[in-house]
Amino acid sequence: MEKQAVQKAREAFLAGRSRPLEFRVQQLKSLQRMITDRQGEIATALKQDISRSQYDTPLFELIGLENEISLAVSKLAQWAAPRHVERNLLTISDQAYIQPEPLGVVLIIGAWNYPWALTLQPLVGAIAAGNAAVVKPSELSEYSASLLKALLPRYLDQELYPVVCGGVSETQELLRQRFDHVFYTGNSTVGKLVMEAAARHLTPVTLELGGKSPCYIDKDVDLRVACRRITWGKFVNCGQTCIAPDYILCEPSIQNRVVEGIRQTLLEFYGPDPKSSPDYGRIINQRHFNRVMTLLEGYTATVGGQSDASQRYIAPTVVKDVPPQARLMQEEIFGPLLPIVTVSDIDDAIHFLNEREKPLALYVFSSNKKVIKRMLAETTSGGVTVNDVIMHYTLNSLPFGGVGQSGTGRYHGKHTFDQFSHHRACLVKSLGMEEVNVVRYPPQNRQKARRVRLAMRTPLVDFSRKTYIWAVAATVFAFGLLITLTAILLIAGGLNCTCWRLWQIWR
Repeated sequence: MEKQAVQKAREAFLAGRSRPLEFRVQQLKSLQRMITDRQGEIATALKQDISRSQYDTPLFELIGLENEISLAVSKLAQWAAPRHVERNLLTISDQAYIQPEPLGVVLIIGAWNYPWALTLQPLVGAIAAGNAAVVKPSELSEYSASLLKALLPRYLDQELYPVVCGGVSETQELLRQRFDHVFYTGNSTVGKLVMEAAARHLTPVTLELGGKSPCYIDKDVDLRVACRRITWGKFVNCGQTCIAPDYILCEPSIQNRVVEGIRQTLLEFYGPDPKSSPDYGRIINQRHFNRVMTLLEGYTATVGGQSDASQRYIAPTVVKDVPPQARLMQEEIFGPLLPIVTVSDIDDAIHFLNEREKPLALYVFSSNKKVIKRMLAETTSGGVTVNDVIMHYTLNSLPFGGVGQSGTGRYHGKHTFDQFSHHRACLVKSLGMEEVNVVRYPPQNRQKARRVRLAMRTPLVDFSRKTYIWAVAATVFAFGLLITLTAILLIAGGLNCTCWRLWQIWR
């Protein structure tokens, strides 16, 4: 079945169905209609998968999708247009531009923690760029996967955008097929397998992975605000967010104040018993529940620590004075555990960060501009947010992606369109101006070599033919204005000379 889906998608793509801009816009609008029509069903599926509140569904899944679609529809003609580039003297009369064109058939492997946003956001860009796309939702969010498989063919072209459900064996079979791009969201262990499989066909990949995203809190900051924002970002979706703050770095002098700030915020957000709060989620399955609980072994929780295996419930938990070599600090937590590691100062914090793998996100809380500047200049990460968490993900004008072990490639907005496009270099030369081009032909001599060097290294800005026409018009206008002014001055000068002579005679 997997092979058939890929083959049909390729045949549909080669037939040219996905290339016209009108078709792409129509498919994007149909996808938007699906989200609008089926919000209730989507919310129900998410409640069954991950105990997500119906009020959180628009915030964490659908609003971002709607924004992506609206942006793509409004900007598609601009994104897909030829992008004119600089030329030199040898190409002054020619057209030189970059033409975005679709890659072909792409594979999108979604994630279970945000099964709609992290599966359909890449699809928006793939459709906008004119590709066919095979969609593979995560089998762990089974209700969302089943609903997506039922809904997508009702709204989108069934052959160009098939949905393939299933587990490991189905994913492996898909990866044996040849694609023109593979987009995977998930953990680094599976990411390596995806990259290895793609390499057999020399297929480019986008890997949106994760890692331990650090959160540095400077002593010179409003701790009340910092703790509210960190608590929200860490414990939303029960900590199962790839860019959630994975751990806190702070000086020992403020550690207890940070703990107390988080404790008070948890009480405000979820009440005295988070287990009964409709806004607090659950771990996706028993295997992940056991994994997270194992990470907590050997530590006494400063805040939280309660759990219920029958409901896959783990309370929002804070652990302080965690040593850097602890297991809790060696792997991505992806759950509601927040360790605090103390550092002596900003230098120690920067050293700590740079000793470890590059994270998907870095969070810095400080009111000191010098501290912020140093953190931005002396560390690296996929993305960074200062004085907040997660919010850089919500701006589709910013590229979202990792670096090193946290991933490769980027998406959101135009960045997704570009990720799923081949930027084809196009030079359309004129058969005229041969007297300029002759400098590159043999026989060569010193004079020709000097001329060709000059001709090939002189860039002339050329953004578009319209710009060129306006530039010529402006030049002609300026030249005409200069001639007119010169004539006026000459006439004025002549009149002035005549008047002077008449005055002399009169005297």
